[in-house]
Amino acid sequence: MRQFFMAVLACLAGCSHPLEIAGEGDILSASGERDCSLEEYNAGAPTCSENYISGAYDEIYQALPRPGWEFEGWENCQHANPQTQYCGFSVPAKTVQYFWGNTAPPLVAYFTKFSAAVPPITDLYDATTNLAPAQQISTASALITRFADRARDRHAREDEFHSYDHYLSFYWEHRTAAVEIVDTIGRGGNTITFNVTTQWKLSPNEAELRFFYRGINTVAEYHNNGVMTQIDDTHYTRSVSYNSKTNAPLQIGDRLEFELSQFLDGVPNGRNNYYGTTYLYIVGQGIVPWETRGVFGDLSTEREDSFPISATGWLGGETTLPYEYSNEPDNHFLQMATNLSSINGQNFVLGRRVHHTDFEDGGHNESPQNPPFDALAGLLGNHYVNHSCVSCHTRNGRALPPAVGEPLKRYVVKVGDVDGNPDPSIGAVLQPESSMDNPEAGVTLGPWQESNGLRRPSFVFSGVQPEYFSARIAPQLVGLGLLEAIKEDDIKALADPNDLNGDGISGRISRISDPESGHTRVGRYGWKAEQATVRHQVASALNTDLGVMTSTFSNPDCGQAQTDCGASGTELPDEHLDTLTDYISLLGVRARRGLDEPVALRGEALFDTAGCLNCHVNTFGTTAYHPHAELRNQTIHPYTDLLLHDMGPGLASTLDEIHASGREWRTAPLWGIGLTADVSGGEAYLHDGRARTLDEAILWHGGEAEVSKQAYVALTAAERLALVTFLKTL
Repeated sequence: MRQFFMAVLACLAGCSHPLEIAGEGDILSASGERDCSLEEYNAGAPTCSENYISGAYDEIYQALPRPGWEFEGWENCQHANPQTQYCGFSVPAKTVQYFWGNTAPPLVAYFTKFSAAVPPITDLYDATTNLAPAQQISTASALITRFADRARDRHAREDEFHSYDHYLSFYWEHRTAAVEIVDTIGRGGNTITFNVTTQWKLSPNEAELRFFYRGINTVAEYHNNGVMTQIDDTHYTRSVSYNSKTNAPLQIGDRLEFELSQFLDGVPNGRNNYYGTTYLYIVGQGIVPWETRGVFGDLSTEREDSFPISATGWLGGETTLPYEYSNEPDNHFLQMATNLSSINGQNFVLGRRVHHTDFEDGGHNESPQNPPFDALAGLLGNHYVNHSCVSCHTRNGRALPPAVGEPLKRYVVKVGDVDGNPDPSIGAVLQPESSMDNPEAGVTLGPWQESNGLRRPSFVFSGVQPEYFSARIAPQLVGLGLLEAIKEDDIKALADPNDLNGDGISGRISRISDPESGHTRVGRYGWKAEQATVRHQVASALNTDLGVMTSTFSNPDCGQAQTDCGASGTELPDEHLDTLTDYISLLGVRARRGLDEPVALRGEALFDTAGCLNCHVNTFGTTAYHPHAELRNQTIHPYTDLLLHDMGPGLASTLDEIHASGREWRTAPLWGIGLTADVSGGEAYLHDGRARTLDEAILWHGGEAEVSKQAYVALTAAERLALVTFLKTL
């Protein structure tokens, strides 16, 4: 009874009771005095925004959806069944008098696009899914770990060379290796054996495998250096049983840093001398992300060896990358997952080549030694946004806005009609470039509109002026495979479209039709959660951004009135779509930093108390049924719920889409956000890059995030700095 009474007071704390409409519909009152039509609501009419109460408040409201929409539920209703379209209030005059001058939380009517029959969501993966071989196998005699390595220019800690994290010429040719670690320690044996399979024959005297970091005279010095035994042209082996660091036999828990060298024997293209990735193997456990401690050359510190990063820093589970030591901070998002399976090393680099290829001339955007990828040349569509994937997703990071007056080369501008259908003259995406010198339209960044320290963009169109549009900047790409592996039931458990728990958060699932199977899926990707899988997201971007047709999306993005869009059909073979998907799926996530910094830890606590975790959910477990072994059974920290949330009018676009209104946005994952400035060369946050700092990004939050924003605003300057400091550790 007390709980109900408090709920009444919460709803009726005053003499003004605003009405709000989410979606398309009207709110009608039984008295006829408090009607709020959709047009009145959009115009900010007093009957909606104020709904003034001067005496006894006895009213029944009816939610009436517009054609094509259906009523979903009420928020802040005194008397309502969750399934009914009616909401009743009965408050005596003395209660109104007592709360005179106050404003109640708004009564909100939620409407969604009509669906005659809502099909159930089908899980992406289940017990019937074909699984790739496990990355790690435990037998009675050994712990077996299988992973992939790639050739590198220098050793991990040689930061003065600035040449560890990048990719040299011809990186997709013969420069990956499959490694198997057979660990018998604690299983009746005393030896760890490394079996290596390369893509090319190694020089017999230079097939080195080094154990136990020493780092006294040089950063590349190891205690145990040796050449592997050659079995045949591409198979090598080397064993170790003694810990040269502790001067004792190997035992469970020992830290074994190792590094493979691939000195290629007569390779036809590119350099022949390459080093491998530096890994930390824990005896009896497996490969873990690592850090160093102390100061190099100071024997009183621990810089002579590597140590596991605390598990709290493993944002991407076992895909998590070690801390960066090469002094190449712009390459944070380019690295393969630490636990990349032995079967995916070559697929990863082949997919990277597709990612970096110009679909007009086949050119590669990095080393001038890299030849054109002729098989992909000439696939650029009649209409497009850019020439390659990497042209928008530079270094796999988030894009920056252009200068005022410059074209939106790293944006996608979605367009449509009043019902969210593709624009008849443009299609679903404005493609400002044309291989036929006949672009659909042009769009540039107009002057920024700034108020109270916050700015919003304006856009200048030429040729066509769309009434309904949404401009979206290219986001970062890391962690996408792990998001795909989050279990559907865990996402469903977070959805609360009618806010039945009363916390003010009404996130809902974006329900997506699978373009290949027709099943209904949980939308996970894009600013509006428009796609359900990495493959579909990649294929969709190829289709609309590059005009490249795949087996997944074989029809060009074209308006009904267009006649020059090009023919339908598959242009990019599935083998290239598959490797590109693997590359995007298996990028490693950088480890969280500042794990022991008091300011960052204080900021983390404030992030929680402000309610930010209600949407930016920090921890998930991944499914046991994802095809990629690297992504299965991981504990990850993406800081998202993958749900759509009403973020208020300040962030709203004019375009209502099939799956999301203009006010709704998917909760953006926060992992990697603190590396934006390094990778992108500047900062730009939110869907259109309007926020120049994380502080600005928070202050733009509204709608369901309004309470959290106000909690942030109420913090002291030092507390706000602490919260932002925490975000920069992600």
